[in-house]
Amino acid sequence: MDNSFRTIWVKDAQTIEVIDQRFLPHEFVVRQLRTCNDIVDAIKQMVVRGAPLIGATASYGVYLALLEIKNGTKQADYINTAFEDLRNSRPTAVNLFWALDRMKKSLLPIDSLEEQIEAAFNEACSIVEDDIEICRMIGVHGLPLIEEIWERKGRKTVNILTHCNAGMLGCIQWGTITSPIYQAQAKGIDVHVWVDETRPRNQGANLTCFELTKHDVKHTLITDNNGGHLMQHDFVDLVLVGTDRTTRQGDVANKIGTYLKALAAFDNKIPFYVALPSTTIDWNINCGLNEIPIEERDQNEVRMVYGKTSSGTMEHVLICPETTKAVNHGFDVTPSRLISGFITERGICSANESGLTSLFPEQG
Repeated sequence: MDNSFRTIWVKDAQTIEVIDQRFLPHEFVVRQLRTCNDIVDAIKQMVVRGAPLIGATASYGVYLALLEIKNGTKQADYINTAFEDLRNSRPTAVNLFWALDRMKKSLLPIDSLEEQIEAAFNEACSIVEDDIEICRMIGVHGLPLIEEIWERKGRKTVNILTHCNAGMLGCIQWGTITSPIYQAQAKGIDVHVWVDETRPRNQGANLTCFELTKHDVKHTLITDNNGGHLMQHDFVDLVLVGTDRTTRQGDVANKIGTYLKALAAFDNKIPFYVALPSTTIDWNINCGLNEIPIEERDQNEVRMVYGKTSSGTMEHVLICPETTKAVNHGFDVTPSRLISGFITERGICSANESGLTSLFPEQG
């Protein structure tokens, strides 16, 4: 795998293709999406995941919905239902709503269905290309952080801890947290990544490890509760995490367990940075704890583990008594006070409103 590879692409005028990430790292499965309902299902079932990729996939859902109207399988007013279904597919990642708002705005001035279809396709493709450049620039601005640590350590290995997956598999190319890592590696900097398994769906173990393996980046898989121990014993130089939604005042919603990593980093005086595409900033809310909706997913994701058995089959395995119930919050909120800074496509800033608006004055 190289940085020319993408996680979503157009096969033909009727078909969008994506990697079915539920099968990674053991099988590389490509799934074809031909209807808006296919897109909704792919987002809900985490065939695709990661805020930027969810937004890009949803934008193609609008295009496919318009094609369904043209082909006569749906009524003319179906597009409104399609927008609503896409909005309801996942509640936390703000990229989803940003992408759909951008798609709707591009269609508003157009009356002709044929022209709407062309505009929707072009806008969805533009969203994809924009995300690639955003992630590349996050790497450009994040690289000096890694370079500074490398020089300070006498050019010895830089150890970076991650949580969940905010690599290219959660985006289109490059990724957010992985973009500076890949660019550091390309410069000859010795980088090693501690990869949180990220229970309950194990995105770190399944996706981050898969991706780093394909890019020949040194890494070690750890249990989610091992990070604090590593920090206490000086085995971590930098924590890099992604975000699904960030408030105007700098609170960050990311995969459940991020808050605990931030607390451990803060206590051990280890820099904790969030790789932050501006598309994940919700400029309309301030307090993450009170205003960000936290997705609660199926309890069986906690009660069961999905993986490859010794016989080679993929199976779900129950890890608790059959009658035991579980709670499965998908995200938690890390307060801005615990964050060293944001790495954005326009540069690095402090994790607060003044920092964000200094880079994005149009939101001031």
